[in-house]
Amino acid sequence: MTQDKETVIRTFYLICIMTLIVGTITQICEESEFKVCMSKNNLTRIPKTLLPTTKSLDISQNYISELQVSDISFLSGLKVLKLSHNRIRRLDLSVFKFNQDLEYLDLSHNQLQKMCCYPVVSLKHLDLSFNDFDVLPICVEFGNLTQLNFLGLSAVRFQQIDLLPVAHLHLNYILLVLGDYYIKENVSEKLQILNTKTLHFVFHPNSLFSVQVNISVNALGCLQLTNIKLNERNCQVFVKFLLGLIRGPMLLNITLNNIETPWKCLVEILKFLWPRPVEYLNIYNLTLDEIVSDIQVTYPETTLKALKIEHITKRVFIFSQTVLYKVFSEMNIMMLTISDTPFIHMLCPVASSTFKFLNFTQNVFTDSVFDTCSTLVRLETLILRKNSLKNLYKVSLMTKNMPSLEILDVSWNSLESHRYEENCMWVESIVVLNMSSNTLTDSVFRCLPPKVKILDLHNNRITNIPKNVTHLQALQELNIAFNSLTDLPGCGTFSSLSALIIDHNSMSHPSADFFQSCQKIRSMRAGNNPFLCTCELREFIKNIDQVSSEVAQDWPDSYKCDYPESSKGVLLKDFHVSPLSCNTTLLILTVVTTMLVLAATVTFLCHYFDLPWYLRMMCQWTQTRHRARNICLEELQGTLQFHAFISYSGHDSAWVKNELLPNLEKENLQICLHERNFVPGKSILENIINCIEKSYKSIFVLSPNFIQSEWCHYELYFAHHQLFRKGSNNLILILLEPISQNDIPIAFWCSECLTLASARLTPALDLEPLSLESAWLSSPLRLTPTPPGQRASRRPLATS
Repeated sequence: MTQDKETVIRTFYLICIMTLIVGTITQICEESEFKVCMSKNNLTRIPKTLLPTTKSLDISQNYISELQVSDISFLSGLKVLKLSHNRIRRLDLSVFKFNQDLEYLDLSHNQLQKMCCYPVVSLKHLDLSFNDFDVLPICVEFGNLTQLNFLGLSAVRFQQIDLLPVAHLHLNYILLVLGDYYIKENVSEKLQILNTKTLHFVFHPNSLFSVQVNISVNALGCLQLTNIKLNERNCQVFVKFLLGLIRGPMLLNITLNNIETPWKCLVEILKFLWPRPVEYLNIYNLTLDEIVSDIQVTYPETTLKALKIEHITKRVFIFSQTVLYKVFSEMNIMMLTISDTPFIHMLCPVASSTFKFLNFTQNVFTDSVFDTCSTLVRLETLILRKNSLKNLYKVSLMTKNMPSLEILDVSWNSLESHRYEENCMWVESIVVLNMSSNTLTDSVFRCLPPKVKILDLHNNRITNIPKNVTHLQALQELNIAFNSLTDLPGCGTFSSLSALIIDHNSMSHPSADFFQSCQKIRSMRAGNNPFLCTCELREFIKNIDQVSSEVAQDWPDSYKCDYPESSKGVLLKDFHVSPLSCNTTLLILTVVTTMLVLAATVTFLCHYFDLPWYLRMMCQWTQTRHRARNICLEELQGTLQFHAFISYSGHDSAWVKNELLPNLEKENLQICLHERNFVPGKSILENIINCIEKSYKSIFVLSPNFIQSEWCHYELYFAHHQLFRKGSNNLILILLEPISQNDIPIAFWCSECLTLASARLTPALDLEPLSLESAWLSSPLRLTPTPPGQRASRRPLATS
């Protein structure tokens, strides 16, 4: 697979680049107990306030001009000292004689011209580059630095014996910085570098290349040349310089950085390197001068595997594009990278090409690139990210004649998907497709390679994944983050899906059955969505909380409530809501049960206290009284016809008629009895109300028979109501026979208690018989029948 090969290449690149970074770039400044950073503090000396336990000291980018023993002798445990970008002119290495553990010493970018030697045998990294040395500052004592890995030096000129003291050391990296190098014409110097894995030359950036040094080096694996300024006259000087460096069989990687050259010279360099034992050629920051002329190039057999050119600047504006593109398109190598250039096109190779890897990132390619091209039959990886592609259908058509294509990257373009693209012509061999950062919509799912396994669609305009997509059964990884999806996609469409990235979308209440339908999911990221924390989200929270952290990689920190406002920012795992408020059935059941219990309670209380009887009686009394008033308003208004109305049970009529009534009537009292005074034709209730209202007093003969009579209940209730309505003592209670509490009905007992409480006579629960005399009030009045239209006169009533 191309991926395996690319991994090896990138690993090799990384080794060279990291080695360069270690040697030339100031590391990030962080402080801890043993690590002190005092960079950019405008210091002129090393502070005396440092702790003796300091192991790492970064004091770069200050104004220190000299070093003395007393400045750092007290830092006996110091291992790392960074003094780059200061103003040190002279250095005596004996200042480090008390720092026996010093391993890393960076004195680059100073003004050093002279250096006194002293053995510091513990050094692993020594950087004296970018200084003002005339010749290479090599001490004999450097030969004892057996642990030395990195050596950075500066010089204006070379001598053959300069590096002999360290020739026996096995270094990983040598950095040689040349100042304004100049030698006499036809004079060639020699320099012997025996053992190093990486050799890096930095030339003067403003001078034409003029170095004529015959360099002998063994075991060189990586060569880097920076600041190369060429023209037609010194082009061969540079080629000759290269010839002395690439003789060894171990050289695999050559990097040319910041190179300014005519087009013709660039082609000469390529023709020179093509048959050499070099496998990887990298050119960074290339500036093309003069005209781009048509040069016939025939590429011989080569060991070169990959050419990488990044960032091309043209100083020529009128030239033949075909001439330029032809030089690159006809190369017989496996991997070609041309990125960050103004190229608008690339020619299709004339014959069957050896390209397996093409990277044209950040150019100006359009949909017509490789249109109808049928010679890229071995191409496995094609990267066209950051170009000007617009038509997805044309991109699919471009791959039709690339039968080996497996990886396609068209991200960061302006691709759009339309409905007519349902018949896209993708080559079936594509398994990895990156179409992120475009303007694709939902219809893109109808224009995808049928056997794609890894699909990246993040940062587009997708709002929904159509349910009828059936041709993506092989899809294993889907990245659809930074879109506008409102729900998790089910796996009915993607039966092989094992990895899903769907964070930063518009999901407010994702489906709870996702994990049931996607049994093969092994990795998922769905955080940073505007989750609506309501009842519908409970099941999703429950399901995702049961998934292992290896599957839900960003749970729980990236899953937060966005609405309602009261829960905004709350982690989903901390969101809780009452089950009663979320279960409609349970809520209805609870309400119905509560209402039934309340209804049963009210029914029981009504039955126990006989409330229906009171309501029925009140209703009947109100209706009857209203009707009676309408009929006899003039007759009843302001008239009292009877001294007393007697209410009794029919079973007690003998005592009333034989005992009570005679004793009352012999005093000329007008007594109202229902047998003789009720008006025929009127209802019983109307007669009761009329008699009570026409009587000054109401006499009730209480007995067990009385409490069993419903009409007696009515009469007592109406008389009691009259008492409260008019505020008078008009009730006389006569206990004819004792009444036990257990024999009194609830309704009558309550009414009797109210009546007795309102009357002048208050009996106990078990009442004893009373005489007639005790039933009268203390100062009764005698009533004399009054003619109609006159008020009744009142006088004292004699006690019978």
